[in-house]
Amino acid sequence: RVCNCWARAWTCTTSMASLPERRPFFSVPDIHSNPTGWGPCAVPAQFKDTPYQPFSKADRLGKVSDWTGSLYQDRRQVNKYMSQVGAGGSMYNYVHEEDESTYTLVDTTRVHRSAYQKNRARIAQHRAQRQSKERREKGVMIPLSKAQKNRERDRMRQQRKWQKQYRGRWHHPRPRNPLKPRNASVEVRAEWEILEEMDFARLAKLRMEPPKSEDLKRCGAMGYYDKAVDRSTTKLEIPLVGINRVFHKVTTSDDPVIQKLTQEFRDSPKATVYATDAILAALMTCTRSVYSWDVVAQRLGQKTLILDKRDKSQFDLLTVNETAGEPPQDEGASMNSPANLALEATFINQNFSQQVLKKGGAWHVFPERNPFVEENDRDVASVGYRYRKWELSDDTDLVARCEHDAVMQSPDGTEVFMNIKAFNEWDPQPGSEWRQKLDSQRGAVLATELKNNSTKLAKWTISSILAGSQIIKLGYVARVHSRNSSKHVILGTQQFKPPEFATQINLDVGNSWGILRVMVDLLMKMKPGKYLILKDPNKPFVRIYNVPQNEFESEEEESEDEDESSDNEG
Repeated sequence: RVCNCWARAWTCTTSMASLPERRPFFSVPDIHSNPTGWGPCAVPAQFKDTPYQPFSKADRLGKVSDWTGSLYQDRRQVNKYMSQVGAGGSMYNYVHEEDESTYTLVDTTRVHRSAYQKNRARIAQHRAQRQSKERREKGVMIPLSKAQKNRERDRMRQQRKWQKQYRGRWHHPRPRNPLKPRNASVEVRAEWEILEEMDFARLAKLRMEPPKSEDLKRCGAMGYYDKAVDRSTTKLEIPLVGINRVFHKVTTSDDPVIQKLTQEFRDSPKATVYATDAILAALMTCTRSVYSWDVVAQRLGQKTLILDKRDKSQFDLLTVNETAGEPPQDEGASMNSPANLALEATFINQNFSQQVLKKGGAWHVFPERNPFVEENDRDVASVGYRYRKWELSDDTDLVARCEHDAVMQSPDGTEVFMNIKAFNEWDPQPGSEWRQKLDSQRGAVLATELKNNSTKLAKWTISSILAGSQIIKLGYVARVHSRNSSKHVILGTQQFKPPEFATQINLDVGNSWGILRVMVDLLMKMKPGKYLILKDPNKPFVRIYNVPQNEFESEEEESEDEDESSDNEG
C-alpha cells in the first residue's frame, strides 16, 4: 500500500509540472465620457425599452410583504407608504381586455336607519335604568349576578379614588359676566382738543438705553427692617396692625425742594422735566395698564415741563386684579368693588411697610430733613426722599423725587435701601388659597399675582429702579375671613433685586425709558400751556389733550388767584 501511495503522488507531481504556466490578467472596462453632464451617455442594452415611473425622495420604504395584517388597521397610516409623485401613474395599472358583462358589483351603499334604530341601544339602557329605579322605589330587591357585582364593586372603588384625588377641586365654575364699560378717570369735555393719540402697539416697539443717574438731594429718615418678619408662614401668621402714621403724597408742583431746583436750573441751557417716581412709573408702564389714569403736564416757558397729578384724584390708590381675566366688577358699597378694594390694598401697603420695621431702634437719617413735615405732624412714616437727575437727551434733563421705604443691613455689614410692598388676597378660590399653596408653591402664587396685577407689579419695579433701591420686599397679606375686609394677617415675605426682578416679570426697562422719552419730546414740541395725558378707559390708547390753563385748579388756588388779581387792581 505504501508503495502504491508513493507511486500515485509521483504521478500527480509529474503531471502538474508538465502543465503550462498561468499568469494573472486584468481586462480594462469600457469608459464612457460624458462632456455635457454626469451619468451614462446612452441607455444600457439590458435596460432599453423598460418603462420608468418617477418617484419622490420623500417616499417611505415599507414592508415588501405584511403577513400579520396589522399594518394598515389605523386609517391614518393607510397612505403612509404611498408615493407622492408616482401615485396616479397609469402605466402599472391592471387592464383586463376580456368581456366583463357578466360581472356585477355588490351594493355597498349604507342603509338609512331611523332615529329610533340609531338610538335603540341607548333607549334600551334608559328603559332598564327606569325599570330598576321603579323596582327600588317599590322595595323589590333584584338579585345581581356575579359579573354585575364585580362591575359595581370596581365602579365604587374608582369613584372613591377620584373623590380622594380631586378633593376640593369639584366646584361649579362661575358664569363669566360680560365686562362692563369703564369710566374715564376724568370727564373729557367737548372743547378739549386731541393733539396726539398713541396706541400701545407702537409704544411697545420703542427703546432707549437707560441713562445714568445723579443724586441732587437726600431728605427724610427711615427705619431698619426687622428680619423676624421673614419667619412668618401660613402656620405662623402675624396679625397686621394698623399704625397711625402720616404719609405725604405731594404732587410735583407742590414740592418745596423741586420748587428750589426749578429756580436753580432756570438758567441752564438744557430743558428740564420735573416729576415724581409714581408719575414716571405710570407713564413708563402705560402699555400694561387697563384702568384709566391721567397726568397733567404744564409747559412753563420754553425749557420747563412739570408733570403733575390732579387734586383729589385716585392716582395714588393701588389697583387690585387690574389685568385679571375677570376683574372685580361689584358696584356700590360692596367691599369687593374696585374702589373699596383699592382703598383696602393701599391701607394694607401703608401699614405693612411700617409694621415690618424694628421697634424703638435708631433710624437712618438723610442729610436734610423731611420737607413735608409740619409742626402738627407727630408720627411721620418711614420714608427717604432721593432727588435724582437723568440726561434724557443732549438738550433735555429729567429731575424726579424718588422714595425709599426702609434700610436693611446686608450680611457684609453695609446698609442697603429697600422698597416694601404687599400683595393682598381678597377672594380666595378653592384650590388656590394662599394658606394651602404659599409655603410649598410660592412661585406659582407669584406667577398668579403677576398675571392678575401686572400693572401694579411693573410700577413697583420701575419705582425701585428709579430710586436706586437694592432690594424690593414683597409681602403676602390675606384676610382673616374672606367676608371681613378690615382684619388681615401676614402669611409670608419674599425679596428680589429690582433689575433681576424686572427680567423675571418680562419688564423691558429700555422700552419704559423709550416711552418716556417719546412723550417728553412730544410735550416739549408743543406751545407753553396745560395738557392732559389720559389713558382711554376701554381701549389701548393714550391721548394728549390741550386743556384750558385754569382747568383742574382747586377752589383754594382759584381764590388765591382772585385775591392776587384784586390786590394788583387796588
